[in-house]
Amino acid sequence: MRIATSAVLLGAASAASAASFQQQAQQVLTDGLYKTHEAMKPISDAFSGKGNGPLENFEEAFRGMGADAKAVWDEIKLLVPESAFNTSTWFSNPKPHKRRHDWDHVVKGADVQKLWVQDAEGESHRQVGGRLEDFNLRVKAVDPSKLKVDSVKQYSGYLDDEANDKHLFYWFFESRNDPKNDPVVLWLNGGPGCSSLTGLFLELGPSSIDKKLKIVNNEWSWNNNASVIFLDQPVNVGYSYSGSQVSSTVAAGKDVYALLTLFFHQFPQYAKQDFHIAGESYAGHYIPVFASEILSHKNRNINLKSVLIGNGLTDGLTQYEHYRPMACGEGGYPAVLDESECKSMDNALPRCQSLISNCYESGSVWSCVPASIYCNNAMIGPYQRTGQNVYDIRGKCEDSNNLCYSALGWISEYLNQQSVMDALGVEVSGYDSCNFDINRNFLFQGDWMQPFHRLVPGILEQIPVLIYAGDADFICNWLGNKAWTEALEWPGKKAYNKVELEDLKIAGADKAYGKVKGSGNFTFMRIYGAGHMVPMDQPDASLDFLNRWLGGEWF
Repeated sequence: MRIATSAVLLGAASAASAASFQQQAQQVLTDGLYKTHEAMKPISDAFSGKGNGPLENFEEAFRGMGADAKAVWDEIKLLVPESAFNTSTWFSNPKPHKRRHDWDHVVKGADVQKLWVQDAEGESHRQVGGRLEDFNLRVKAVDPSKLKVDSVKQYSGYLDDEANDKHLFYWFFESRNDPKNDPVVLWLNGGPGCSSLTGLFLELGPSSIDKKLKIVNNEWSWNNNASVIFLDQPVNVGYSYSGSQVSSTVAAGKDVYALLTLFFHQFPQYAKQDFHIAGESYAGHYIPVFASEILSHKNRNINLKSVLIGNGLTDGLTQYEHYRPMACGEGGYPAVLDESECKSMDNALPRCQSLISNCYESGSVWSCVPASIYCNNAMIGPYQRTGQNVYDIRGKCEDSNNLCYSALGWISEYLNQQSVMDALGVEVSGYDSCNFDINRNFLFQGDWMQPFHRLVPGILEQIPVLIYAGDADFICNWLGNKAWTEALEWPGKKAYNKVELEDLKIAGADKAYGKVKGSGNFTFMRIYGAGHMVPMDQPDASLDFLNRWLGGEWF
């Protein structure tokens, strides 16, 4: 799940505190890979308490930006009182935590990095690539009888980046079927700043949590035929913690590569299986970067075979054009907005696209942050102000304290029980389903509007990519996802665009649960009657397409 972006961001002065900045942006594309842009550094300084105050520092940092971006910033200042900036806490304090020492296994990255092998030509090289010397993996065997989330073999623990005081929590479930041969899937929720344990208990994991905090078995769990790793990332999300900050997708990618490398070193029985990365929402940013990071290492123990992105945000320039059609009755559901509001969105689109194009061209935070703020306010704000659920166009947002879903509150209550945290080896004092500070930090590092879709052609050269979308979602809607797959520049574009959508059915069923099209390594699916979280709304359909995808039906 992704945090609702908004007009709430700038729609009222009272929403100007730190928690209201629920947007994002991105980084700089250089030779197909990403690295931090020097121009981004003043953003951190602007909100670190240095100088006269956040507002003054931020304005100083933005000197020299383009006229259109400057105009957006001037509009922000009219909406947001200076006092709100100067009294806000822009970066969160570390979570209270206590290191444990009762781990079943500790894998030291420095030891793994010392391992050398010879290739067929007799040349020596490290067994696995990457800089791992600062990373360690701690592993706890979870007793299934204590939590009863599933009866299968389970592991939990932390990936530690000791040099940067970063500690990522994970929870692994073996396949219910044939773990010696079934594939392994890494699941990632979005945000940025939302725990992947949301996906575990609300969508695709072995169990859900009811309002009495009782475990309810999920017969459509994705670990029916695959082992699944749920990862709380970036740091300070869920049970993860850090004394430092991660505010870009690229930085998070290095952590994920290290986690997987050390995990498969400790458990080589899973390393030989096919491995896939799946996720939703802001994972449309994460997954292209994470997959590219893995594939960039020739010597690796990660057998990456494909990636799956559900209702993702990947190409803002293309996708933002489709907010107006989705809100105005052209996405298969009744219009939420009236004609004047739809016209207003049409009028705002050219400026939004100009800002995004400038972000794509420059990669600079000075262009990307104003693009995020203006476009989210102009293109998402009118819909959000109606009170309609941004994750499901079919109804109102019923629980604004829990991103419209009461079950998120039940999950947080369950995961905050001391008995649960003890069983998992958790080191923090509590669990939060979403960390709004992380969300805001990604915004002010320019991580939202960068063109991560440009990494997808390089991935398609090596492995298949599935883009699936529940067709009732507004925030990352199916119209925009279908459009960016057809706009993507890659060698197979012409062949892919010629393919027509075909019915997608469970074997033996009369009625289709969606549509599918694909060519080469690229596949798109529209899933009927599902919102932002497809496995929650259509569990049997999601398990069907997952099993068929992992089996190679569309490769």
